[in-house]
Amino acid sequence: MAVAAPIETLERPDAPYDLTDEQADEWWAVVNRMPADWFPRETHGMLAQYCRHVVSARRVAQLIAAEEGKKEIEIPVLDQLYKMQEREGRALSSLATRMRITQQTTYDKSKKKPQQVSKPWE
Repeated sequence: MAVAAPIETLERPDAPYDLTDEQADEWWAVVNRMPADWFPRETHGMLAQYCRHVVSARRVAQLIAAEEGKKEIEIPVLDQLYKMQEREGRALSSLATRMRITQQTTYDKSKKKPQQVSKPWE
């Protein structure tokens, strides 16, 4: 009689305890969208930082909306907020690319683009 090998179960990594509730929610949103083994231990620091940047970017966007909603906009304040927003965006893009969680990394380059598809009558 053949004996089946035990099935290995993969657990998704827990959010670090030093994340805020909102950052931990972001952690779980990302972790649950990817395969269970997508984030090995050595990437947890990057993922935690990514979650912090997501929440920071959200806060900056809220501040920008509040400033833009004022009757008298303070240009220096708004300019500083735009710079902060751009910095957060760059950090998010860099971390997401390195962890391979962007659309770019899930896009199958072997598939033909619409303009490369031959027409049925050709």
